[in-house]
Amino acid sequence: MPTAVTAIPAAPSALAEAHFAAEFTFEADCWDTHDALAQGADFVLLDVRSPALFARGHVPGAINLPHGKIVESKMAQWPAGTLFVTYCAGPHCNGAARGALRLARLGRPVKIMAGGITGWLDEGFELATGEA
Repeated sequence: MPTAVTAIPAAPSALAEAHFAAEFTFEADCWDTHDALAQGADFVLLDVRSPALFARGHVPGAINLPHGKIVESKMAQWPAGTLFVTYCAGPHCNGAARGALRLARLGRPVKIMAGGITGWLDEGFELATGEA
C-alpha cells in the first residue's frame, strides 16, 4: 500500500524542472540575500512588518515599509525597474507575499526572501535594531 508520499506520483522530470526553475524567479533565500547585501545589493530589501517589529530586529540594510503602505506614491522614489525583495516574520507569516502582490500590481519587479526573519536567524545572521 502506498504512503501519503508515494500515492501521488512525482511529476515528470521536464515538468519538475520547469516548476523548480520558476521558483527562483519568485524567491531568494536568506543566504543569497545576505551574500548580495555584503557585495552591495542591486535590489531594495523591504521589511513589510510593522515599525514596532522592525525596531525590535530587522535585516541590516532593510527599509521598513509595511505591506499595507506599499502604494505608487511611496514607490516613486525608486526607478521603475528596481527589484524589490520583501520579507516578513517567517514561513508562518504571509506579509511578504502581501507586499510582493502589491508591488506586482504596481508593475514593480519583486521577489520574496524565503524564510523571513526566522530563516535569517536560522542561518546564524545577526539582526539590526532601532527605527528606520
